[in-house]
Amino acid sequence: MSQADRMTRTDRKAILPGLVRGYVRWIDRVNRVVGLFAMYLVVAMIGILLYSSIMKAVAIPPLWTLEMAQFVMAAYYMLGGGWSLQHDSHVRMDLIYSLWSPRRRAMVDCVTILFLIFYLGVLLYGGFSSTAYAMRYGETSYSSWAPYMAPIKIVMCIGVALMLLQAFAQFFRDLALALGEELP
Repeated sequence: MSQADRMTRTDRKAILPGLVRGYVRWIDRVNRVVGLFAMYLVVAMIGILLYSSIMKAVAIPPLWTLEMAQFVMAAYYMLGGGWSLQHDSHVRMDLIYSLWSPRRRAMVDCVTILFLIFYLGVLLYGGFSSTAYAMRYGETSYSSWAPYMAPIKIVMCIGVALMLLQAFAQFFRDLALALGEELP
C-alpha cells in the first residue's frame, strides 16, 4: 500500500490551505449571485426593445432605446462571464480534451488558464484606463442621445474583475484536482 493510499481523507484536504478554499467558495458565491442578477438583464433588454417597438408603431421611437438595450446587453455578458467560467459553459475547442481523464484535463487547464489570467489582467488594465478617461473628461457616446460612457465602462470593469477572480479560483480548483484533491 502506497503512502498516498494510506492518507486519510482529512490529510488529503490539507493540500490547499484553508485560505485558498475560502477564497474559492467566496468567489463562487459572489459570481453565482452576480450571474443570476445578470440573467435578468435579458428581461430588461427585452422590455426596452418592446417599448421601442410599441412607440415606433404608435408614435416616434425614443432616441435612447437602442443604445440603452446595447448597454444592458454589454452588462449582461460582461457580468455573466464569471458565472460562465464557474459553470464551464464557455466555448471550448474540444478535439481530444473530452478523451482525457479529469486529472489530466486539470493539469492542462492549470497551464492554459494562465493565458486567460494574463489576458484578463491586460483587459482590466485597459478598462481602468478607459474608465478613468471617461470619468475625467465626461466622455459621451457619439449618438444623438449622447449618454455618459462612464457607467457602462465601470460595469464592464467590474465584470472583467469578477471573471479574473473566478479564473484564479478555477486555477486553484484545477490545481487541487491535478494534485488529487477535488474542491467543491
